[in-house]
Amino acid sequence: MKRARIQIRSDTDAVLSENLARAAEAARTGVPSDPVATFTFSSPAQLFSVISPKRWALIEHLQKIGPSSIRALARALGRDVKRVHEDVTALAEWGIIERTEDGKVEVPFDVIHADFDLRAVA
Repeated sequence: MKRARIQIRSDTDAVLSENLARAAEAARTGVPSDPVATFTFSSPAQLFSVISPKRWALIEHLQKIGPSSIRALARALGRDVKRVHEDVTALAEWGIIERTEDGKVEVPFDVIHADFDLRAVA
């Protein structure tokens, strides 16, 4: 089962250090440290600019139906093909959606877990 995690972290230096430490440990031991793909956003605004409600619905639908053409996906969602293509392109740039060998699009993750805290700013 392929899993993904979405997180919001504004401490980019700490995120980079953690990723480098995991990669170094994996290289040293030869054992992958984390089979979960992690998508880190610096703020809620960045998260919601990448994964809007319509894009979230698109992701959910693709998870349900499996690989699809953009035209068929747009038809199933009741949306304009051009807009769905734009959304697919944006999500593919982040790695949330991938293209199959036959040109269809798919979500390569069985589970996507969103993990973030909202805190008051001091």
